[in-house]
Amino acid sequence: MMESFTIKKILNNNVLIAEHTSYKEVVLIGKGIGFNKKNGEQITPDSAEKIFILENEKEQEQYKKLVSTIDEKIIEMMNEIIHFIKKSVDTPINEHIHVALTDHISFAIKRIQQGLEMTNPFLIETKTMYPLEYKIAGDVVKIVSEKVNISMPEGEIGFIALHIHSALVNKKISEINKYSQLINQLISIIEVGLKIKIDKESVHYLRLIRHLRYTIERVKNGESVKEPKKLALVLKEEYPICYNLSWKVIKVMQQTLKLPVYDAEAIYLTMHLQRLVNKSE
Repeated sequence: MMESFTIKKILNNNVLIAEHTSYKEVVLIGKGIGFNKKNGEQITPDSAEKIFILENEKEQEQYKKLVSTIDEKIIEMMNEIIHFIKKSVDTPINEHIHVALTDHISFAIKRIQQGLEMTNPFLIETKTMYPLEYKIAGDVVKIVSEKVNISMPEGEIGFIALHIHSALVNKKISEINKYSQLINQLISIIEVGLKIKIDKESVHYLRLIRHLRYTIERVKNGESVKEPKKLALVLKEEYPICYNLSWKVIKVMQQTLKLPVYDAEAIYLTMHLQRLVNKSE
């Protein structure tokens, strides 16, 4: 059994900063864990619902400052939400979600209460690319709406889904947003090149978004796909507009990611683009 902690600082009734011989400084989270407690007291690990080990000093300070400025009811709600997210996924999630998602949701609540709504330009893309995270985020929005008695807009589901995805894949939100922006840019290039407006609710758009997402992931991971040389010759001859456009898209992807993209990716993208042309005719 893990030895007891020494209370260092009581942030509020639900959150303590404590010290441990092995883990140094930790955050202990639990309903009423700080009630009637004093600095220097011993506390057992089973008193906490969550032990948050603060390995990164910058993150330590961020979390301490954040907790001290947020209503205790929000902190309590966020502990429930993060526990719910962890139960809803099969893989471990990055502990930074305690800081990032708590900060986002507490700020979103203030904005909504003040009548300020933030539009989400990547809502459809997020819903398409990260369906599991989007579904969980939808449930999170329901929890927040019920607990705080506010109506959260659909755009917030997209923002929260990105935070969940960020914690699952252990990547910063800025990096994930960069991919969403890249996909948006690629879609614009495709629409201009094919002289069409893609229906963002269509199955063709869903397939194209997913294909671009997996292409980006393969490029990032250095994975190659087999190049069907005979098919490449046929597509180049039969569908020159889509073939040339796919290469334009691949080059933009290559420049943005600063990584090589295998030739085979252009072949498979050509097939997706041709489907779009057939649909629009």
